[in-house]
Amino acid sequence: MLDRLLNYLTIIAWIILGLYVVLSFIRTFRQFGWREALNGLLSFRVLAIVVILIALSLLNISLVFVEPQEAGVVVSLVQPDGYRPQPFRSGLHWIVPLMERVAFYPIYWQTYTMSSEPSEGSKAGNDAIGARTSDGQEVSLDTSVIFRIDPNELTRINVDWQQRYIEDFVRPMLRGIVRTEVSQFTADEVNSSKRKVLESSLDDLIREEFRSKGFILDQFFLRKITFSPQYASAIEAKQVAEQARTQKEYEAQQIRTIAEANRDKTKLEAEGKAQAILLTAQSEQEALNLIAEALKKDPNLLVYRYIDKLSPGIQVMLIPSNNPLLLPAPNLFGTPAASSVITPSLSLAPLATPTPGPTPTFIPTSTPSQ
Repeated sequence: MLDRLLNYLTIIAWIILGLYVVLSFIRTFRQFGWREALNGLLSFRVLAIVVILIALSLLNISLVFVEPQEAGVVVSLVQPDGYRPQPFRSGLHWIVPLMERVAFYPIYWQTYTMSSEPSEGSKAGNDAIGARTSDGQEVSLDTSVIFRIDPNELTRINVDWQQRYIEDFVRPMLRGIVRTEVSQFTADEVNSSKRKVLESSLDDLIREEFRSKGFILDQFFLRKITFSPQYASAIEAKQVAEQARTQKEYEAQQIRTIAEANRDKTKLEAEGKAQAILLTAQSEQEALNLIAEALKKDPNLLVYRYIDKLSPGIQVMLIPSNNPLLLPAPNLFGTPAASSVITPSLSLAPLATPTPGPTPTFIPTSTPSQ
């Protein structure tokens, strides 16, 4: 860059001038003594070189280049307030040499971390924030903030904090707000879903505090919460008991589910059987109703059905001697011969209850001769 190049040239020119003066002084001193050597230092040529180098040096210190990730506050002896009201943004700027200087500040995003791990925090060692909950439990919180300086507020930050803004503002502000806010929650709430509420509340409070001092907060992270060993052991025991209770409830629920499934199955089977019995009864009732209707129309149908059911299995028939023969005499079970079939004229009537009479006559059946 131009300012660095000019700075290097100025330094080199002064070094060359110094070497030239020393060598000239030594050579003149050896030849002519002290007086001539001192007169040689005040020669016009040496003074002209010195004036040129002084002008080059003044030019060098009056030219300031601000990096893109920086901004600068001009501290000035010629301004009534001691500084220029507007900070320098990135680029090449001029200042009054020997009367003004520039204090540079980063305007990129910075991360400040306070952690219990020695290698993670911005400060070496255990730098976590210790706090106490509303129920008296001690907790340790690892936090991080991502922030940057508001370039428009850079002059005020330079007046209020200078380069000490992290140690004198960011760090104590975070510790104070975190401790105050944690004291509004119990240990169980901090260790539960209320943790998100706590983190959101801290984010809002820290964001507002940063804004009031000329900083911009990007994000606040509540990275880790550590409880005392006694409380951690109690939480672990509680979790084990809770898991055991959940397992028992699950097993009980499985048993209830199986029992309900068996009950529903038994109920369905019983309902199916009852429905089948009901349908069977309804079918039998309808059949009996149809039979009753048929018997009302023709009572002799009962005798016919009786004979129809009885005749296929008869080998010997016992009838009273005084009752007429109701069946065809020739060949009851085989095919009757055409010449010997007797077709009596039958009149179907209800069978009467037989009365005691003469000795019954057995009529054996015989197979017709071939």
